[in-house]
Amino acid sequence: MTTLRHRVAAAAGVLALGVTAGAVAAPASADPRQTTKSPTAVGFGGAVTTVDADATAAGLDVLRKGGNAVDAAVAAAATLGVTEPYSAGIGGGGYFVYYDAKTRTVQTIDGRETAPAVMPHDAFIDPATQKPYNFTPQLVTSGISVGVPGTAATWQRALERWGTLDLGEALKPAIKVADRGFVVDQTFRQQTLDNKLRFEAFPATSSLYLPGGDAPQVGTIFQNHDLAATYRLLGQQGTSAFYTGPLAQEIANTVQNPPKSPTTTLPVPPGHMTAADLAGYTTIDRAPTHVNYRGYDVYGMAPSSSGGTTVGESLNILDTVNLSEMTVPQALHYYLESSALAFADRGKYVGDPAFVNVPTQALTDPLFGKERACQIDSNKATQVPFMPGDVSNFDGVCPARPASAASEKDTENISTTNLTVADKWGNVVEYTLTIEQTGGSGMVVPGRGFILNNELTDFSAVWSASDPNRIEPGKRPRSSISPTILLEDGRPFLALGSPGGSTIITTVLQTIVNRVDLGMTTPEAIAEPRASDRNFANSSGHAFVTAEPGFIAKYGSALAPFGHLLVPSGDAFTSAAEIGAETAIEFLPDGRTLAAAEPVRRGGGSAMVVTPSP
Repeated sequence: MTTLRHRVAAAAGVLALGVTAGAVAAPASADPRQTTKSPTAVGFGGAVTTVDADATAAGLDVLRKGGNAVDAAVAAAATLGVTEPYSAGIGGGGYFVYYDAKTRTVQTIDGRETAPAVMPHDAFIDPATQKPYNFTPQLVTSGISVGVPGTAATWQRALERWGTLDLGEALKPAIKVADRGFVVDQTFRQQTLDNKLRFEAFPATSSLYLPGGDAPQVGTIFQNHDLAATYRLLGQQGTSAFYTGPLAQEIANTVQNPPKSPTTTLPVPPGHMTAADLAGYTTIDRAPTHVNYRGYDVYGMAPSSSGGTTVGESLNILDTVNLSEMTVPQALHYYLESSALAFADRGKYVGDPAFVNVPTQALTDPLFGKERACQIDSNKATQVPFMPGDVSNFDGVCPARPASAASEKDTENISTTNLTVADKWGNVVEYTLTIEQTGGSGMVVPGRGFILNNELTDFSAVWSASDPNRIEPGKRPRSSISPTILLEDGRPFLALGSPGGSTIITTVLQTIVNRVDLGMTTPEAIAEPRASDRNFANSSGHAFVTAEPGFIAKYGSALAPFGHLLVPSGDAFTSAAEIGAETAIEFLPDGRTLAAAEPVRRGGGSAMVVTPSP
C-alpha cells in the first residue's frame, strides 16, 4: 500500500537556520526514505510494526544494527512522538510489556501519568458553578487535566533493565526525522483541523501546528526542530533533564499558567503540577497479569491499567464454552456478553493499587470467570448493564452472587498509539503510549516541541469514597491500555495491542477470539470489523454495543435475534468511526515472524521484518 506520508529527506536549504518547526513545501528532488507502507510483513531476524512508516523504519534500523527489541521499541516510540504527536510523546505516559527470551518470563513497566501532590478531590468541579466542568472543551483543554508525564522515564527504565543502547543512541533516529521532516498525510492534516479551535488557544501550539493559521497541507514536509533539540537534551543529560532543571520548571509553569492566546474564547483552567511533582516521578516495575486460554498463557498489564484484568477475566468467561463449535453470530454474542461482564467488575474494583485494594487475583481467577459466565444467556443479550460479581465469595457454581453496582462514565478518548517489536534472539516488546485525547491538552510547552497530556480526565469527575478511580493526590488514573503477549509452551505465539480508550480492551479481546477461536489469520483478525461492549446503558437504561459501521453491516441482522443494540461508533472530538489501530506480531512454527498492522484504520499501519521471505 502506498501512502501519502512517504518520508523524505529534506533537500539542501529546507532546514534553514532560525526555523524551529513547521510545514514547508516538499522539494522536487526529494530523496525518498520510505516509499511504501505495508500492513503485513513475514520473515526472519526481527520485526517492527507501528501505525507509522518512519517509526517502523526507525525500529527496524536499530534491529539491523544489532540492537535488541527494547532498543528498537524506544527508537520507534520516540519517532512516533515526532510523526504521531497528537497520540503520543514525552508529554504523556504508557505501559511497556517485555518478554525475555533467556528467562522465558514476561515483565512490565508502569509508566502511567500521576496526579500532582496537591491535586484536590474537587479538582474537576468548576468553582463558579459548583458543578463538574464540561468535559469538552473546558476539562480536556486545561492545566487541571495534565498528569505528571511518564514516557521519558519509561524509556530510560526499559533501556536500563533490558536494552543495549543508551538513551542518546536510541533517540538518534527520531532526532533525524524531527529535523529533516516528514511528509504530511491526510490523517495528520485532519487531526490538526479537528483540534484547530483548541490549538489556536495557545500561541506555542498554533505556531507549530497551524502555520499561517491553517493545518499543514497534505504533501508538505513538517519539521519540529524544537522537539529534536529536546531529544538531544535528554540524550546528552538523561531523563534528569526532563524531570528536574529548567525544562521541568517550564512544564510546571505551562500547567499552572496556561500560555493562552489573548483572543481565545476557551477558559483553559489552570492546573496544580509543580516542578517537585516532576522530580518525584518514578515508573513502577509490576508483575503482569496472567490467565490461561485454550492452552495459551496470556500476559497483560496489571493495575493501574485495567487492561490485563479485564481482558483476562473475559477470556476466563469465554473459556467455559467452545466458541469454535458455534456459529460466528453465537460466538460474537458470547464475546460481547463476556466483555460487558468484565467491564462491570472493572468499574467496581479497579484503580491504582497504591490507593485501592484491587482484587487482581480474584478478577483473573478461572473460578470467578466460570461463575460470571453463569450470567450469560446463550440465546439473549442482557437488556440492562450487568451487576458486578462478588470477588469475596465465589466458587464457580451457578447461580452467581452479585455485588452492588458501580457508577461509571466513560471518559477515555480514542487516541493513543501502539507498537510491537521482536528481535532475532526472540525477545518481544508490546508497548502502548499515549497523551490521552487526540491532541492531548492542546498545550505545547513553549520552545520544547511537545504536547502535554490530558490523562487526568480518566479519573472520575465526581469524587466518591467508594469509587476506585476517585481523584487522589499522587494517584495514577485507571487506564484501559492492554499490551498483551500470548505464550505457547513458554515461547511467544502472539503479541498485540491497540489504541482506542476503553475500546482498547475489546479490540485486543476480539482479536484474540478472531485468531484463536474463529480461525482467522492475524491480518484477518486485525482487519475484521469491530464492536465493543463496555456494559454501558443509553439514556433509557438499555444496554448497548458500540460498533463500527462495517460490523453492523456484516453482523447486525445476524445478531438481531440475540437482542444486541448496536450503536454506530464515533467520538465527540473527531469524525472518526474506527475502533482501534492495532499492531501485532505472530510467531510462526517455521521460525518466521508475521508482523501485522491495520490495513485501513488511521490511514493504515506499517509492518516490516529484517529479512523478508515469501
